[in-house]
Amino acid sequence: MEYDFYIEKFQKSANQLNKNLIAEKQLVLTVGTLLNSVVFKLYKKRWTSDKADPLNAKTRIFFSIWVSESTIKQGKIFYNIHAFKLRELKGYSIASREFANKFRKEFKNHQDEWENVSVKFGPLTLMEGWHELDDDSIENTVVNLANNFIKIEYIIDKILKTFENQNQ
Repeated sequence: MEYDFYIEKFQKSANQLNKNLIAEKQLVLTVGTLLNSVVFKLYKKRWTSDKADPLNAKTRIFFSIWVSESTIKQGKIFYNIHAFKLRELKGYSIASREFANKFRKEFKNHQDEWENVSVKFGPLTLMEGWHELDDDSIENTVVNLANNFIKIEYIIDKILKTFENQNQ
């Protein structure tokens, strides 16, 4: 796999996004490699209990787009929203399955905007989908997927609010 090629494409996509909007929404964007994949991630620091290392925190919520040797062979670029170990998210009392169900109920209103998406997973994967991988249009694909997430990130905050500990 040509890591540098995909890192460059993902970074060019990141550079096309509205930086003011990302900052306004308090999102953090990273491009890099993880688990033999090139990844593009969007998340909020408050969606993790480990502010020092939110990308690798045990407890975290994030949106990810990735390619790997396997996805390239399939001719696909994948994306998802993960929610790991939410029971341990400080300041909240969360049952992961209940959080996932609430997210999916809200997400239904936006599901048509996501190509090949499914919500038929356990509570760790809130949604996942794929898009046809075309090296000539990968930048546009990543930009469109990222913008789709930026439009719905409020759903996560809205649902988290319902699980806030009241005695904090």
